[in-house]
Amino acid sequence: MSSKGAGGDDTKPQMVITGERTVPGIWHENYWFRRHEVVYEALRDVVRGRAALEAGCGEGYGADLLSHVAGSLVALDYDAYATGHVRAAYPQVPVVRGNLVALPYADASFDVVVSLQTIEHLWDQDAFVAECVRVLRPSGTLVVSTPNTLTFPPGNIYHPKELEPDELRDLVAAHARVESLAGLHHGPRLAAWEDTHGSLVDAQIAGPYDQWPAAVAQLVRSVSTGDFVLRTGDDADLAASLDLVVTAQV
Repeated sequence: MSSKGAGGDDTKPQMVITGERTVPGIWHENYWFRRHEVVYEALRDVVRGRAALEAGCGEGYGADLLSHVAGSLVALDYDAYATGHVRAAYPQVPVVRGNLVALPYADASFDVVVSLQTIEHLWDQDAFVAECVRVLRPSGTLVVSTPNTLTFPPGNIYHPKELEPDELRDLVAAHARVESLAGLHHGPRLAAWEDTHGSLVDAQIAGPYDQWPAAVAQLVRSVSTGDFVLRTGDDADLAASLDLVVTAQV
């Protein structure tokens, strides 16, 4: 099967949608894809020219995006289906199948470890953060994102443990020096739509996509990374944020 539509092309193989991973190129997945993609875009300067590891690469679109600016980048995932897909869809991205709580790398192997929307899938989150820090070089950077359980719809069977802002900060701070905790929010266009129509997330999960109202379907198709904003410091409004992004140094 090939990928078509928002975020995809007609030649790249497409992963099966199970609800576990975000997949580009599917119009009704476009909101979730762009919501994830915007954080990768924000990390370009973090990985630029540096040796990077993406721990939990999933479909591989993020590793592909970052690989164009990183000095070197390795994508890692535990799932054989995911790593096989990355090899086929993004042949220029080195990909390794490995255990996220026992990373197959020596101490101090990378300048940056990026792990987006992965930690909520893991049972031993503390061991995972410890491993990410272990493979970082002195002054290396760790970036972890996760949905904010204060605002995320409950019931995702693939998430053993979702995190609140303080929980994520404390989890990472036990192993590295937290530099910032950012909150991802809807930008002005999506916020204005919700002022009139209500929650866009709720509208999408209310029923099958082929039964969405035309206004919902039209908006979902049109969402871009420019429809989201990352806020830090006093403007972060973490309690109301959609996703959390923590940056730390060793």
